[in-house]
This record gives sequence, C-alpha cells and structure tokens, in this order.
Amino acid sequence: MQKLFVTFFYSGLLRPAPGTWGSLAGAIVGVGIYYYIGLETLFMASILLFLASISIIDSYEAKSGTHDDSSIVIDEVAGVWVSISIALSSWEQLGVDKFGWISVVLAFVFFRILDITKPSIIGRLDRNLKGGLGVMSDDMVAGLFAGLIAAACAAVWVKAGLPIL
Repeated sequence: MQKLFVTFFYSGLLRPAPGTWGSLAGAIVGVGIYYYIGLETLFMASILLFLASISIIDSYEAKSGTHDDSSIVIDEVAGVWVSISIALSSWEQLGVDKFGWISVVLAFVFFRILDITKPSIIGRLDRNLKGGLGVMSDDMVAGLFAGLIAAACAAVWVKAGLPIL
C-alpha cells in the first residue's frame, strides 16, 4: 500500500523520466480537484499531502533501504499541486472568469524545470535535509516558486490583452 502511495498509483514506475510522469499524473488529478471541488481545497490538499507523506516516505525508505528513489513521486504531486494552485489563484485575482489552461501548463513546466535543476534554496534543501522531510521539502519550495513565476506570467498575459486559452 505504501508503494501505491509513494509512486502515486504507480506513475513513478513509468520510464523514462518518472518524476515527469508523476508530475503529469498529479497535475491531471490536481486540475480535477480544482474543477470539481475548488482552489482552496487543492491548496490544502497539497499541504496535507506534504505532511502525511513525510512519515510514509520515512517508513517506505526504511523498508526498501533507499533514499529519494526516482520511483517516489508523491513529492512531485504535492509540489505541482502547490504550483497549480498558486498559478490558478492568479487568474481569480486578475478577475478572469475563464479557466486558464496556459497557467496550468506554465505551472507544470516551471515546476519541472525548478525540480530538475534545483537552483538556490531548492538544491540546498535537497542536499541538506534527510528522510521524508528532505524528499518533500525541495519539491514544495519548487512548487511555490514555479507557481509564483506562472502567476507573474499570467498577470503579464492578461495585462497585455492576450487571448485567454
């Protein structure tokens, strides 16, 4: 059951690039949560997923003898949910009623870029924190920054009068 959870329904077992597959699966579920339940729920779900995942990953790693194995993608799911929730909140703050697919795509792409390259504090968290907290923290911070970048892009997009996709 832990493997099902940490691999996000086995999406982390897909090759190549399991982190991207896990992020994509997470983004699809995240958009569903947003669409059917709401933006606040998506954001809170990412926080709850972060908190719950720490101890589950600790237990999984102890049993499997691995650390931050590439098949563990629950961290990508939580991170992309944060990114999408921040990006989509920018549409609401800008007064756009139409769902902004461009914002979701930007949130996903910026999240993957930051998660893969791990610049600045994201990389330090990845290198210095151990266990489940280490696995989860860098992705949550990457999601935060990716969401802010996507939100800034959305603001420029709307202010420039470009069509809402």
